[in-house]
Amino acid sequence: RDSGSLPSFVYDVGAAFGELVNRESAAYASTGEARFPLVSSEGGKEALQADFAEFTMGSDHEIYTDGSYRIPAIYLNDWPDRYIHTNLDSPANIDATKLERAAFIGAASGYYLATLRSDGAAALLQVIERAGLRRTATMLERRAALDPAEGLNLQGQHFASEEAIISSVESFAPLDDSQRDVARKFVSDLRATVTEPRSERYAGNRDPVFQRNAEPRGPMTVFGYDYLEAKIGADKTAGLKLLGFTGLRGAGGEYAYEVLNLVDGRRTDRDIRDAVSASYGPVPMAMVIEYLAALESAGVIVRSRP
Repeated sequence: RDSGSLPSFVYDVGAAFGELVNRESAAYASTGEARFPLVSSEGGKEALQADFAEFTMGSDHEIYTDGSYRIPAIYLNDWPDRYIHTNLDSPANIDATKLERAAFIGAASGYYLATLRSDGAAALLQVIERAGLRRTATMLERRAALDPAEGLNLQGQHFASEEAIISSVESFAPLDDSQRDVARKFVSDLRATVTEPRSERYAGNRDPVFQRNAEPRGPMTVFGYDYLEAKIGADKTAGLKLLGFTGLRGAGGEYAYEVLNLVDGRRTDRDIRDAVSASYGPVPMAMVIEYLAALESAGVIVRSRP
């Protein structure tokens, strides 16, 4: 799934092919027959059992999905992997069947996206709707554990993301008016079925909005290098409370990555805090303000009046 700052239907496409491989490989493991067993003669014969996780960090996809590039990326990994980053991390120690299945999911997703046209939009919207229902169920489970104000924020961010996922289709295949209306009605009807928690909405504000500078591009930390540390010093970086914060579904690195990705020239510090809280769990406003100030002092972002 996306990180929250980059809603896209691309992730639903990858998950759909992953679900296909799960079904077909399970049928083959159970009966010895399947339309697409995807089994290598040199690999295992068990079912794939792929897990469709939310956004996680730790590999090259972080660069693509960074706010300065904004390229949705389908990330596949195999875990646990006792050989990774060791002298035994070689093709000989990769199960050939797992590799074949991963290659199929990646290649099929890429081919589908490259050849997507408007006449395929109706089927795609059905895939997005099914995924949207699952995401909404997850949102409601999480909302139940939050106080009303945070629950209201989570719900609002969720439906804004669902609308953005549908809109993202048009960068690949323009929707006609009827398809667009049906897709928007689906989100509107789904929103109407969800009971809104009793709470005061966060009041709007006139705080400065934040804009990312053209340079530097990419995330702040990449494989042992920390840009903030290089610019403002190790002591100041280590003192940033956001980097040591642990939320409901994420820790400091995830929060920091997402806060920067949410800087888009339209969001205020409150908007950024609310969006990252919906992704990883409520975070104190002061921590986000402090981290934004550090990014500003390092020349990564600037502030301006809306």
